[in-house]
Amino acid sequence: MDSEKSTVTGRVDPITLEVIRGAFTTIADEIDTNLARTAHSMLIYEYKDYAVGILDADGNLICQCTGGMPIFIADVLGAAVRDGLEIYGRDGLFPGDVVITNHAATMGQHLNNVAMYSPVFAGADEEQLVGFLVVTAHWMDVGGRVVSSISKYATDVFQEGIQFRTVKLRSKGERVEEIYRMIEYNTRFPDLVRGDIDAQLAGCTMGSDQVAALYNRYGIETVSAAIKVIWDQSEAAAREAVQAIPDGRYEAESFLDDDGIDLERTLPIRIAVIVKDDEMTVDFSDIADQVAGPLNSGVSGGGFTVARVAFKYLVAPHEPANEGTFRALKMILPPGKILSATENAAVGRYNMPLPTVIDTVIKALAPAVPDRVAGAHFGSFCTLRFHGRLPSTGTLFQMNDSGYGGWGAVSDNDGPGPFRTNCHGDTRVIPTEVLEASYPVRIDSFELRPDSGGPGKYRGGLGLTKSYTVLEDLVVSTGFERSKCAPWGVLGGHDADASRVIIEAPGKEPEVVLKDERPVGAGGKVIVETGGGGGFGDPADRSATDLKMDVEYGYITRDAADRVYAKPVEDD
Repeated sequence: MDSEKSTVTGRVDPITLEVIRGAFTTIADEIDTNLARTAHSMLIYEYKDYAVGILDADGNLICQCTGGMPIFIADVLGAAVRDGLEIYGRDGLFPGDVVITNHAATMGQHLNNVAMYSPVFAGADEEQLVGFLVVTAHWMDVGGRVVSSISKYATDVFQEGIQFRTVKLRSKGERVEEIYRMIEYNTRFPDLVRGDIDAQLAGCTMGSDQVAALYNRYGIETVSAAIKVIWDQSEAAAREAVQAIPDGRYEAESFLDDDGIDLERTLPIRIAVIVKDDEMTVDFSDIADQVAGPLNSGVSGGGFTVARVAFKYLVAPHEPANEGTFRALKMILPPGKILSATENAAVGRYNMPLPTVIDTVIKALAPAVPDRVAGAHFGSFCTLRFHGRLPSTGTLFQMNDSGYGGWGAVSDNDGPGPFRTNCHGDTRVIPTEVLEASYPVRIDSFELRPDSGGPGKYRGGLGLTKSYTVLEDLVVSTGFERSKCAPWGVLGGHDADASRVIIEAPGKEPEVVLKDERPVGAGGKVIVETGGGGGFGDPADRSATDLKMDVEYGYITRDAADRVYAKPVEDD
């Protein structure tokens, strides 16, 4: 198509606009699919712990894959690219370059999250830098003091693994062998990590070629104009939604179980949301200060991430995520907070506070927009890792699994689930058959937890119970949160049950282990119980028909129906 015909006074005709909009998303989704098909570690090809984004030449988000993790997209991709522009400059980036970074002070997340990106050049001689194709993925291990690199006991980032601050993995299409060698000798799982790197690399190179072809087909001027329109449309939709919220200052608070080191010290999560005309400001001034343990995050991976995810939930859930969506969002976040930690802070478990903070932002708006808020969801990453050595070969293994729990009820429906947290997007349950075939565990049960959802006019979603039998000696590492601050109900809804993990080591009493490591011998059991979602509205207002159905399906026990809902459930 002739670019001069499609561009009129800086505007793009509607058909060309939609073709370009769809093309960007299709490219990102195709790279998403290929990454899952070609990666080597289960965490990527089954669980989908990654995201794909396309950015402009300044590091602004054009689009993302439809199934990517929100906490990778929110501002981490842009932070990675902008750091590259600062270090290399536009003149220091060339066709065929591939850059990686996991620098905690840049990205604000744990070192396992590695952003890889390729610059996109378009024009007759590939002379103009027009954007970047970025793939961020979780590498299984990047060194540090423990298997997986994520230690409960870390007190600075240097204990958590190796950092690559914006270095070229490929330079003008050629492998930089020194970087590959550094990676290989700083991971406990070199074969798996190399395989995942190759999958990321293929995504970057294929995606950047496709984005360049898009620019060349329609012309740089036309595609750039289309991006501006896409951003402006998303901005207008978000501002219209914010404008409908009554002006005011809205506050809410919750707390985290502990600071990661002192298990008796809870951490306050105090949030204010200020709405003024068509702008929303999230004020984190009173949130907990950064801590000695690994629960910290930096501004890009912490503050910006949770503000953007909560904002999108509240005002633009059906709009695509791009830079325009967030122009109506402002943030106040002093340095040195748990979401704006200073350089070299421990960040291994940066993700654990994020779901609770997002829930708290949503909670703050309950009085203003009750039809848009929900009860809190189970709110814990519920990470579970088994590692050890296979007796037959002596090979080190690491099995990652996660808990899926209930989400909060809303103004006209019961809570959904079980799903992953509001930080996860489209991450999936790893099939039981795959886990049992690959690791020395047996999964004895995997079922819904009755009564785990918060009672209400609309009931919160249910959590799960998953029981493992350990078949060989190994070590279990857990990362569970929100055991003390149960998922709350809203507008009269009741709280849900919290999450926990129970370890039954042979010859020992069962022990609840929320954030620690334990050796478990063959024959031991690990039982994961995930929380439900908070209820919405007074339980007394729940219809007798819905309550009867809950009891029949086993979502609510008859005892809970009698005790909590105070309504007899009659048999047919």
